Amino acid sequence: MKNKQELINEKKHDFDSLRSVMALLRGEGGCPWDREQTHTSIRKCLIEETYEVVEAIDMEDGLLLREELGDLLFQAVFHARIEEEKGSFTIEDVVHDITAKMIHRHPHVFAAGDAKNSDQVLQKWDEIKSQEKQIESVAQSLRRVPPYLPALLRAQKIQGKARKKLDFGYTSCEDALAAAMAAKGADPASELAEKVFALCAAAEIEGIDLEAALSHRCDAFIDSAETFEQSQPV
Repeated sequence: MKNKQELINEKKHDFDSLRSVMALLRGEGGCPWDREQTHTSIRKCLIEETYEVVEAIDMEDGLLLREELGDLLFQAVFHARIEEEKGSFTIEDVVHDITAKMIHRHPHVFAAGDAKNSDQVLQKWDEIKSQEKQIESVAQSLRRVPPYLPALLRAQKIQGKARKKLDFGYTSCEDALAAAMAAKGADPASELAEKVFALCAAAEIEGIDLEAALSHRCDAFIDSAETFEQSQPV
């Protein structure tokens, strides 16, 4: 662990520097705000930083992406430090675990496995993941899709797994779009949900990220609104 003066004098900071900064911020005589934080209190920060990384990617801004990835990395170090203080695990344990996981899930690179294309890679990934998590049924794998994902993304993931593993759901984009048009519900909310769910299926079948597509459409709508506003007489 590096001390304050070492960190100040460093010309090139490394990962241990970041870990040391986090320990100093959380330690005795550190930052009052950082010392007060818990996993729950900084949960929203993790979400916000993740979306800012996505925004930098969409903007194709390399310098901004570098900055935002740093902010996201800091959140990982922050959460790991909280656990280290409890004696649970360290950021080094996190690094070890993810490295071991990537080696294990890429047998076509690190072992005798074989994968001729991306589809085979993803299929093998799902098989290995199911073995690791002791997932025995497709329904179990569907329930493991994080419920806190944005609803459009969650819907696409669930339908993709069901369609590919269970042959359940819509089989073509045309069928999904027709279902979206014809969907009925007990009330307006459920009917709209049925329509959107079917649209998510169509997007999944076509390989379209509906979450990103809708976000771009929002931007286009804002641009149109601005043009309309500027065209109005003063």
